[in-house]
Parts: sequence; C-alpha cells; structure tokens
Amino acid sequence: MCVYRELFPSSRCLFLYRDVLTVAKSLYRVSMVTPAYRFIYVLGPFSGRATKILADAYVVHPTGAYLFNLGVRLDNELMIGVLQFAVTTAGYLDMRRRGIDISAVRYEDLVARPLDMCRVVLEFCHLPVSLAELAVKAFHVDSQRNSVIAKSVVGHFKEPQLTPEKKTRVNELLEKFGLPRLGEPDIIEGTLSCC
Repeated sequence: MCVYRELFPSSRCLFLYRDVLTVAKSLYRVSMVTPAYRFIYVLGPFSGRATKILADAYVVHPTGAYLFNLGVRLDNELMIGVLQFAVTTAGYLDMRRRGIDISAVRYEDLVARPLDMCRVVLEFCHLPVSLAELAVKAFHVDSQRNSVIAKSVVGHFKEPQLTPEKKTRVNELLEKFGLPRLGEPDIIEGTLSCC
C-alpha cells in the first residue's frame, strides 16, 4: 500500500467486506471450478501444517508482514472462506491500528441502499457524487460474467450448511483473529455508513 500512497498521495483506500458466512459459502462454490482452491479444500482437513503450506503458497499476506499463524486445520467446508475473511479483515484492522488512512465498505450496505452508499463512497473518495446513479447501474451486471466463476456457473452448486459443530469451529477461528463471533454485531471499525 505504501507504493500506492507515494504514487497517488491524494488517493483514498477502501476495504470491501461482506458477511463471513456469505464469503465462506461463496468461496466453497468457487472451489468447485477452481483447481487451486479445490486442492486446499481436499488437503485442509488433514492437518494445520498442510494448511500452512498451502497458505504460504496461495495467500497474499498483509502489508509485507506475516501477521498470523495460518496453521489451522480446515475440518469443514466453511473454514477456508472463514480463514480468508479473518486474514483479510484482521489485516485491514492492523493497518488502521498502524495509522494507515483506510476505511471500509460493507457489501450488504451497498446492496441494501445502493444509491445512498455509492454517494457516500464517492464523497469519501472526493469524486463527484453525481456519478452515483451511474455507479448503481453496475449492480445489475455480474462482475464475473464470462469467467469460470460467473454466477451462472457457480450458482448451481449446493452451499454448505452451518451445523452447531461447524459454528463452534468457525467461532473459534474468528476469536483467534480477534473478530466478532457469528451472531454478534459484525460492523467493523472504520466502516462508512449512509445513516
């Protein structure tokens, strides 16, 4: 991020996040058509060491520092998505703690109030708020169309269900990263809002 700040000092930095279970279920469906992710889903349940090796190979670590021990046993089909959510969200929060000027946008807020949230984002980025209506039109298009992970491709795969055992494991992982447990308020620090 420092390089971008040097090259574009007036740019604004945003972190887009969404509900952890939505991320986990979506990533599971994507793994059905993406060999690298499928490989992680197949090997993840065997040991935390396998997860660490795979994470070192596939995960981009936040801001030049290996902040987390990713040696987590991925013993159910939600865990890799939860792990990805946890690593990126904890990385965002770490950047804020270190004084990096970054804010967040919650995907669910964008979907619930697209025009209002687009105005907030544009204003935050010092861009003309008059572009909000044009920005909202993008919500009607699959951003992944014509790709292997288009909604029309991955949308027919069955989502994994959240059982009490899976919920316990997910909450343990979220706690490890200092993030809210399932069912707790999940608006993270620095999130932009239209209300």
